[in-house]
Amino acid sequence: MSDTIIEAHGIEKVYASPEGKPIQVIAPTDISVRAGEIVALLGPSGSGKSTLLRILTGLSRPSAGQVLWHGQPFASTQANVAIVFQSFALFPWLTVLENVEAALKAKGMNAVERRKKSLRILDAVGLDGFEQAYPKELSGGMKQRVGMARAIVVEPEVMFMDEAFSALDVLTAENLRGELLELWQSKRIPTRAIFIVTHNIYEAVSLADRIIVLGKNPGKVRTDFRVALPHPRDDKAPEFASVVDHIYKVLTRPQAPVSEFVQAESAAPARNGVPPPYQMLPHARPGGIAGLLEILAEHAGPYEIPRLADDLAFEIDDLLPIVDACSMLGFLTVSEGKLEISPEGRKFSDAGIIVRKEIFRDRALDRITLVRQIARSLASKTDKTLSDEFFHDVLDEHFSEEETERQLDTAIHWGRYAELFDHDAKGRRFFIPEETESPTDAPGVRA
Repeated sequence: MSDTIIEAHGIEKVYASPEGKPIQVIAPTDISVRAGEIVALLGPSGSGKSTLLRILTGLSRPSAGQVLWHGQPFASTQANVAIVFQSFALFPWLTVLENVEAALKAKGMNAVERRKKSLRILDAVGLDGFEQAYPKELSGGMKQRVGMARAIVVEPEVMFMDEAFSALDVLTAENLRGELLELWQSKRIPTRAIFIVTHNIYEAVSLADRIIVLGKNPGKVRTDFRVALPHPRDDKAPEFASVVDHIYKVLTRPQAPVSEFVQAESAAPARNGVPPPYQMLPHARPGGIAGLLEILAEHAGPYEIPRLADDLAFEIDDLLPIVDACSMLGFLTVSEGKLEISPEGRKFSDAGIIVRKEIFRDRALDRITLVRQIARSLASKTDKTLSDEFFHDVLDEHFSEEETERQLDTAIHWGRYAELFDHDAKGRRFFIPEETESPTDAPGVRA
């Protein structure tokens, strides 16, 4: 008998934009969950982690492809799964015991049996003595213990956890992770596999037997590998740091976007009638870019990304867009999971505000397609103004409606900082202010 519990073959998720255009959220993907393993799913915001979880649990149907449960189509079988959510999702009017019992009551179990079972699970997760307490009386960590107990009590074959520890403080989260691992390794819970969605790299490496890293736009599996480290894992050990470093490399060096999109021009010919990939701007503000470069300028030699994130107390979703932006502008290099400021980045960091703006302007015009396009288009107009709908329509061919707005917002911030153009939000128009130097005088822009 195969040890594969869930198999997803070529699953894809596509939504329709308000204009009716298809937006691919998840690219055709194969993924599996096997018995005896904890799987961690990592990825930046917008990579489709929660969407994949919903598809694998049967809460959402894929637009294409198929999900199998023990080799049978999901729709034709009764999948035995449970989910622990980030937001606790407890019934405030029920006691701790009643919250846990609710899951068994929904399954039709008699009152005596469900009470015995619920009390046993509450004891296992450290809530003995709190059976009659209400959620409002509990701390965040205790609420999440109730959520875990409610998931475990139905004896799911696969337990899914959607950012289950992210709303907790660092110590509480670490405590709960340790308790979950102890329950799993001691086989005090009947669950045969655990699937954790997280953005915390250390959490993934601490718990998982296997880690899947997603890329985004659309979501796709970048890497899927086993963690060959025995438990308990020492997060100070070189082997642990090596796995963390590997994941940071994958996340900071996307296979397609940054290096290829930097060189992609809007004028590049379509291949087989398909528009070329459009350069995607990381959502980082100039202030964040300047701050990171100042830190790197004061650091002797390359700065390991895991250590930088730890020193700054940053989560990956906070740090990576700034790293990507600096890399895209040529202010730093990323190699083997380490950041090193470039000569141009050091020049930027050491300069005063006026020179910084000039350096940023030159780099943006030279390397950032959207900023260059806006500047050139405005320079070609007699009145130096143009509706942002023009650029919205261009971006809309490559991104979702929400991402299109975010791309324009980032370009506006970068353009303003570089003093290349401004934007009238009410009138939805780009323009070159009269007091601003004409972009036609800036390098790389010709009317």
